[in-house]
Amino acid sequence: MRNLDEGSGSARKILVVAIGNPDRGDDGVGPLVAIRLAGRLPPDVALIVRRGDILSLIEDWNGCDALVCVDAAGPMETPGRIHRIDAVADALPRDAPFASSHEFGLTGAIALAHALRSLPEIVIVYAIEGACFDGGAPMTPEVVAAAAEAANRIVDEVDQLRRHAMETMPNA
Repeated sequence: MRNLDEGSGSARKILVVAIGNPDRGDDGVGPLVAIRLAGRLPPDVALIVRRGDILSLIEDWNGCDALVCVDAAGPMETPGRIHRIDAVADALPRDAPFASSHEFGLTGAIALAHALRSLPEIVIVYAIEGACFDGGAPMTPEVVAAAAEAANRIVDEVDQLRRHAMETMPNA
């Protein structure tokens, strides 16, 4: 993990979190997106991978102004389909099929942080629909292909967040 205080190019502290377990089929898409992001984010943007202990996310994002997460979503209609969710503007119901592939996942952590008033001002979730979450199963080809597109979208998202922060800084 990179130090959140590194660099000075952005007034907004941004954290990108990739969530998932590569040993559970499509649940490994978050860590795969992190691999696709390596070297593509500005040095003042932290990138971490969480494979378990989702509640520790609340500590991870402490002091951040913007959070961008990527996680697998439970099966719905189209494996590999990417959903972009503004988790501050659009409340995530705990039982939503796109919320997470984990029993207590990102949605639960966001809800808890909201209740504790410790949620960053901006929370964007990229949920990638999966098909198979069995232990030892490989990722489906559609989900593997979606990892590259999700990484591209996250790079663009981070660029927009940084630009907006620079535009709204006093004397910018």
